[in-house]
Amino acid sequence: MALPLAELLKLDPDKMPAHSERPTPDEFRHKKQVYYEDVQIGQEIPKYIQRFNTVHLFNWCAAIENPHRIHYDHPYAINYDKLPGVLFHGTWRMAIIPSWLKDWTFPGGWFWKADWQVRAMVVANEITIVWGKVTNKYAKDGLGFVDLEIGIKNQDGIEGCPGNATVVLPLKGGKPIPYPFVPPN
Repeated sequence: MALPLAELLKLDPDKMPAHSERPTPDEFRHKKQVYYEDVQIGQEIPKYIQRFNTVHLFNWCAAIENPHRIHYDHPYAINYDKLPGVLFHGTWRMAIIPSWLKDWTFPGGWFWKADWQVRAMVVANEITIVWGKVTNKYAKDGLGFVDLEIGIKNQDGIEGCPGNATVVLPLKGGKPIPYPFVPPN
């Protein structure tokens, strides 16, 4: 049973990653479809919980060709830019959220749209909790639309990336979600 976000935030940060609901590669290969009918308003969707260290952040710098030292050089970040530590990338958050929503709707659903803001700094070795809660759902043209409140909190419950998203889930016994997805009028 998944631990609710409010309960998760009461744990010691070192114990939080054990409650990540990210599927293993084998679980992902055999993932069962989440259907529109399976989802209820107020329900939390699976949380991805991880602690990213300086090596993770450096690798992201290399991957996106961002040489800014605040993302990998701790002495530079704290002494020169007066930051609390090496910073997590805003662009990484832009990659994590769509991937997480795609994972939840997989294999037959569709991550349709999302908007969020990057607000609070996240430093290396903090816990990041990618979370979401169903706020609305409706069926249209044989497809199930699910609205979500989403975000990325740290181990202290500080919301650093508040936003909203809409995913499309298949109806049980309904038509498949078209690829590419074109929303109904």
